[in-house]
Amino acid sequence: MAFFTVNALDLLRYVSYHIDAYLYDIARSIMIPDDTSVYDKADTAHERYRAGFGVSEDLIREISRQKNEPVWMLEKRLRAFALFLETPLPQWGPDLSGLDLNKITYFVRPDAGESKSWEDVPEDIKRTFDRLGIPEAERTSLGGVGAQYDSDVVYHNIKDEWARQGVVFENMDTAVQNYPDLIRKHFMTSCVPINDHKFAMLHAAVWSGGTFIYVPPGIKVLFPLQAYFRMNAERGGQFEHTLIIADKGSEVSYIEGCSAPRYMTSALHAGCVELFVGEGATIRYSSIENWSLNTYNLNTKRALVEKNGTIEWINGNMGSGTTMLYPCSILVGEGARSESLGIAVAGPGQHQDTGAKVIHVAPRTRSIIRAKSISRGGGVASYRGLVRVGKRADETISHVTCDALILDGASQSHTYPFIKTENTNSEVSHEARTGRIGDDELFYAMSRGLSEERAIQMIVGGFVEEVSKKLPLEYAVEFNRLIDLQMEGAVA
Repeated sequence: MAFFTVNALDLLRYVSYHIDAYLYDIARSIMIPDDTSVYDKADTAHERYRAGFGVSEDLIREISRQKNEPVWMLEKRLRAFALFLETPLPQWGPDLSGLDLNKITYFVRPDAGESKSWEDVPEDIKRTFDRLGIPEAERTSLGGVGAQYDSDVVYHNIKDEWARQGVVFENMDTAVQNYPDLIRKHFMTSCVPINDHKFAMLHAAVWSGGTFIYVPPGIKVLFPLQAYFRMNAERGGQFEHTLIIADKGSEVSYIEGCSAPRYMTSALHAGCVELFVGEGATIRYSSIENWSLNTYNLNTKRALVEKNGTIEWINGNMGSGTTMLYPCSILVGEGARSESLGIAVAGPGQHQDTGAKVIHVAPRTRSIIRAKSISRGGGVASYRGLVRVGKRADETISHVTCDALILDGASQSHTYPFIKTENTNSEVSHEARTGRIGDDELFYAMSRGLSEERAIQMIVGGFVEEVSKKLPLEYAVEFNRLIDLQMEGAVA
């Protein structure tokens, strides 16, 4: 493992791009709040149903009854619940002893139906999404938006130009009713099976809401589709399911945002993402997860990629006290490609255990994993990754790069790479670097009139610039602002 300081040339490039900082700060302040209260504040929304604490067969049957689900979905839920009961908690990774699954509310429904107009969304819920900027983003830069509040989707809409071309963008609950054969074929079968791990089992048993996207052959959706998930209930659990199918030669970009108010009691997010990338198709999946510090974020994301298909993962993990998240690509078709770019920020009281997995099944497949992390204030950031090359995966190339920035002596960074190759005609590499902000670089930035805190924010901004460049402008601005907010108080 190599050690480094932030490169002065990189700093100069970043400074010249963003400074004089005055105009940049004004532009950001117009769009993004100056503190985390917009995310941390709970709302007093009205509820039409709230389950008691804990999960049971009776609750699962009630969820299915309220959603008027087909018998096969209820049966799948019950099979998953039986597996969940007999499976222990994982004994690796972050400490989960503080998570009491019997003190979580698994199903909370706001007093609101699904709307296609923001004007029809109840005012107390609409205020939340207004503060987060979702309606404005839809008007300016998105092809469609979904918004979920606790267990239910309260808004969903797609622009007519994409709907006319056969693009489906719906609430997952609605898709079960409208596209039963397609959902039954793909929902937690070959991509993320219900027996995958304990929290996938729990998700399959109690899932609610989420997003379903289908893109017909040859259609390229030019504007991103977005869903925003807000968990408002104290001791709440959110279990949205995202299922995206990109048919042969199609292309789609999807952005997911997440947040929750801060409480003194634990909350749980255990969503699931299943991506099916058809022959020659491309899915770009971007996620900015900013759950509150009391949230356990135990998420599952996976893609099946067919011949010459491409999956691009862009992940930003900044919230939640404990995160376990490892987006996985299974390259089942010849020439399939996977690119994963992620940043995890671990501050006081946080353990971000994140990474990526790639399984090369077919020949001439390619994968790149670029993982970055920032630790400060005693935070722990861990990269946990897997690259596996199968016997038939001739001429495979895979490269993994991990860069960790540690801002003080109390923080930690760990790297746990696992590489297994069953094919001698392949190329796999891994490199990891850990470093700090150099005194010379900090002095240079401060000599330009910046405070020490602002200098650290800017240098960190240069470190994560590769991630923000991959996001649409509005989300890059939000991402950079969230990073800045995380860095406040970083000066020892």
